[in-house]
Amino acid sequence: MLPRYWLMFLHAHHLVGKSACLDERADLSTLGADLQFLSEADSLDELTNFWPGIGVAKDGYVPVASCLSGSGDYYYINTMDGENGPLYRMYHDAFRAEGYDADEAIDKILDHCEQLLGYLEL
Repeated sequence: MLPRYWLMFLHAHHLVGKSACLDERADLSTLGADLQFLSEADSLDELTNFWPGIGVAKDGYVPVASCLSGSGDYYYINTMDGENGPLYRMYHDAFRAEGYDADEAIDKILDHCEQLLGYLEL
């Protein structure tokens, strides 16, 4: 279910399990982000067994990273954006079984996923 380009990006840069940290200025939502890249298995588990993954899958979103600061929110790409599209944060508490308001539930973090490479923690 993960797009081939994302899997290639993960493997080319050895990102699984690594973390990235964006300060408030780098994060388009101005909150800052501290995230850890998911493995393919973890992404699929989050997408198919948990909210908001279950609710946003039909709209092309797939989880690619988890929050390290304890919020419980996940970071997603959208397959409809194509390769090197934006990175989004999903606010898990804004989702309901009957649906969600994208303006309330989703924030764009970066315009292009490849920008994450500049914020990797070693």
